[in-house]
Amino acid sequence: MVAASDRDGVIFSLSAGNRGDGPEGRTLLQQLGPADHPVYLLMDRAYEGDETRALAVELGYIPVVPPKSNRKDPWDYDKELYKQRNQVERLFRRIKRFRRIFTRYDKLDIIFLAFVFFALIVDVLM
Repeated sequence: MVAASDRDGVIFSLSAGNRGDGPEGRTLLQQLGPADHPVYLLMDRAYEGDETRALAVELGYIPVVPPKSNRKDPWDYDKELYKQRNQVERLFRRIKRFRRIFTRYDKLDIIFLAFVFFALIVDVLM
């Protein structure tokens, strides 16, 4: 999920549980398209790969992601700005208030996605 704040999910997709986060994140970035002006992109360590960061820079985003501890050439990042990444986690917490989402009762992906949209809409209206 790409989120603008703890209330605004911009774009998201559902992927298989055995797929990595990096390829899915790159797909979402490509769907989002280039930024009009430099925008900070706060990402989890799952997206710290060279390919994902390069794509973010190519699209005009400024990636803010800590390097994994086993990186040979770690980079500097804005630690204070990275603390705001919890907004995405708060968005997930908000939609997981719905039991149907956090337990994943639905067998069909389309039904689950529809309910995620519904949860996001209800959250905005509350």
